[in-house]
Amino acid sequence: MTEDVAAPGSPGPGPDDAALLAAHVAGDAEAFPELVRRHRDRLWAVALRTTGDPEDAADALQDALVSAFRNAGSFRGEAAVTTWLHRVVVNACLDRMRRRRARPTVPLPAEDGDTGAHGIADPRDDLDRLELRMEIDRALRALPDDQRAAIVLVDVEGLPVSEAAALLGVPEGTVKSRCSRGRARLAVALAGLRNPDDPGGVPSPQPRPAPDPAATLDPPPGGEPA
Repeated sequence: MTEDVAAPGSPGPGPDDAALLAAHVAGDAEAFPELVRRHRDRLWAVALRTTGDPEDAADALQDALVSAFRNAGSFRGEAAVTTWLHRVVVNACLDRMRRRRARPTVPLPAEDGDTGAHGIADPRDDLDRLELRMEIDRALRALPDDQRAAIVLVDVEGLPVSEAAALLGVPEGTVKSRCSRGRARLAVALAGLRNPDDPGGVPSPQPRPAPDPAATLDPPPGGEPA
C-alpha cells in the first residue's frame, strides 16, 4: 500500500481513504473492508435517516457497498472519498424509497414516551403519538423522492445545505428549492394537525399535552428538524 498517514476517524496511523480506495482498485483485498470498517457507522446512519426504515436502510447500504466495490475505479478524486461513499448510499436509498412507496409501514412509538404521575405511560398518549407519527410518515412518503431526500438530509439529519448538495450530487440551489417545495407540501398535508378555524395556524388545543410533531420524526442527536 501507499505511505502511512494519519487517517481521520481511524484508531491510529494508516493509509488515508483515497489511498485505501486506490489500493482496492489495484487489487488489495484488504483495502475495501478497511474503508468500510472506518466509515460503516456513518454510512449506516445516512442510510437509516434517509429511508426511515431499518430494513430498507440495511438493504440500501448493502446495495451501495456492492456498487462502491464494483465501481471504485470510477472515483476521480473530485470530492472526498467519504462524500463519494455517502452519495452512493443516498442514491441506493432513493432507489429503495421508490420501490417501497406501495408498501406502507407504521413506525413504532418511542420507548421514552410521556409518563403519568406514577411513572406509567398513559396509553392515550401512546395512541396520540402513534397517530401523529403515522400522519407525518404518510406525508413524508407522499413527497416526491427528491424532495423527501432533501428534507430528511437537511431538516431531519441537520446537514448543511452544502453537504446535502454534495451527497445528492446537485447544486445547493436545487437542494434549497426541493426543501422549500417539500416543506410547502408537508404544511398542506399536515394542516389537519392544526386548528382549521385559526387562520394563524395555531395548533389545536388538546385535552392532554400533544407530542411535538418534529419529535415524531426521531432525528438522530444533533439533527433537529427545521
